[in-house]
Amino acid sequence: MTLEDLTLDVEQHVDIKAPPEKVFAAVLHRFGKGNTGPNGEPMHLELEVKPGGRWYRDRGNGIGHLWGFVQVVKPPTLLELSGPMFMSYPATNHVEVKVEKVAGGSKVSLRHRAIGMIDPQHRKGVGTGWSHILTEIRKDCE
Repeated sequence: MTLEDLTLDVEQHVDIKAPPEKVFAAVLHRFGKGNTGPNGEPMHLELEVKPGGRWYRDRGNGIGHLWGFVQVVKPPTLLELSGPMFMSYPATNHVEVKVEKVAGGSKVSLRHRAIGMIDPQHRKGVGTGWSHILTEIRKDCE
């Protein structure tokens, strides 16, 4: 295995015609209860918006999956999450979402970095998933 096989680094950006406060609220919504997969199905994610707050998938009846913890929350500019996320194998992830005020609205930058035994299917699909979430955040705001 090479270092490239053991790491993941995805960065995506989207411009949104809305103020940072509105965009950040949409970020929190889409990372929590408003999260859907690219197929439109609800993911049943919960996000406890406070340092150390859990980010988890609640399937009901005691069934769930810890995705991570809130590492940093600084409304309306920064959300950082760290943990296993959707990877049920030896890996750890860090997602950073920055909202920056720009002319005409806001710029959202998302960076997902991971290290571990990254499943090739996850490596292939992660960009599609994040692109979907950023598109939904834009739709929520514009």
